Amino acid sequence: MRSIVVAIAVAVGVSGLLAAPAEAARDRFAYGDSVMLGAKSQLQADGFRVDAHESRQAYSAPAAMRKKAARLPRNVVVHMGTNGTFPRSTCDALVRALTPEHRLFLVTVHVRRSWAAGNNRMIRQCVKDHAAQGVRLIDWDAAASKSSGWLYSDGIHLKSAGARGYARLLDSAVDAAVRDDRLAAMAKATGHGQAAVDR
Repeated sequence: MRSIVVAIAVAVGVSGLLAAPAEAARDRFAYGDSVMLGAKSQLQADGFRVDAHESRQAYSAPAAMRKKAARLPRNVVVHMGTNGTFPRSTCDALVRALTPEHRLFLVTVHVRRSWAAGNNRMIRQCVKDHAAQGVRLIDWDAAASKSSGWLYSDGIHLKSAGARGYARLLDSAVDAAVRDDRLAAMAKATGHGQAAVDR
């Protein structure tokens, strides 16, 4: 009898995860500079709240996240480093500014400037070093490099097709993370349920 009750509890828990409302996956916020600004309406159509401004520097991000943290949705996308260097200390401060309940996504930069390669190396390493805290990478540099028709002649800012592609890239990355976390939670729930039944 105990085994049957445990099995039912596990089944209910898994079905609850599967039946999580679609609105939960739209719970997302994006912070960035003029590149993101060029896709603001497309991101908003995908359910993002967007805070993007021209010429924004990376150093602004940690303080902004600390100020907003209590009001931010779970999924936070930050795209900084287009307009200047993005130091590792700033990236670490950005991670600390959010709570363990947040998923942080860092976006690589695509810009013909001397600091671009260094910023991207730092972003990738920062994501790797903070992976256990749920920090994830969105590789805009790779996507933009394969889609030159997305950008104006400056090689930075978005045409209409680029705005759609950029928003799709960010949105799909968040969707994938939400899906992966749900699957992990399901696996954990079913694993615990099986252990309880076996006992």
